[in-house]
Amino acid sequence: MSDFTARRVMMVDTQVRPSDVTKFPIIDAMLDVARENFVPRDRREAAYMDGNIPLGAGRTVLEPRSFAKMLDALDLQNDELVLDIGSGLGYSAAVMAHIAQAIVACEADESMSAESEVALNDAGIDNVIAHVGALDAGVPEHGPYDVIAIQGGVELVPDAILEQLKEGGRIAALFMEGALGEVRVGHKIGGRMNWRLAFNASAPILPGFAKERAFAL
Repeated sequence: MSDFTARRVMMVDTQVRPSDVTKFPIIDAMLDVARENFVPRDRREAAYMDGNIPLGAGRTVLEPRSFAKMLDALDLQNDELVLDIGSGLGYSAAVMAHIAQAIVACEADESMSAESEVALNDAGIDNVIAHVGALDAGVPEHGPYDVIAIQGGVELVPDAILEQLKEGGRIAALFMEGALGEVRVGHKIGGRMNWRLAFNASAPILPGFAKERAFAL
């Protein structure tokens, strides 16, 4: 067992399982995906630590606990199409690719998207489509989606994103207020969004997902 493999097992045993994440497909995927290959090279030693991993430019890889709980709340099925917004270096897409049928990984940073494609390819993961484009635009050409997962903080979710969710579909977003945030899961029922609180977490707000600030003198 390599050092990273041992750390991966420890991450699951000390961060994921104690957070009441018990669904076997999530545990299995997080044990299988080599997280160290989906973080910046100078952060590999921190790949399995408890906490968000900075990607630069205010972006992060969500901490294992928060990401696992998000997946648990979304309850992905193996026949579903998922839109992964802010996929960064591809870790979230790699894990979800083990559970769902196909993932569309939306990333605004061209170099990060290219790096994620290499890492996914090296891992033998072939059911992820990498898309470079504005995060708040989503990827309508491959939609509508059964599930949408947003990998970072939001103050609001643009209508353009919600329109890409199928009727009956689910979306998870981390709504930030100041330094505190809560992950909410939204269900689209009768064309309207019904949100419920899942758990507390924290992450920087993604570009395009902040509220317009009113200008005051």
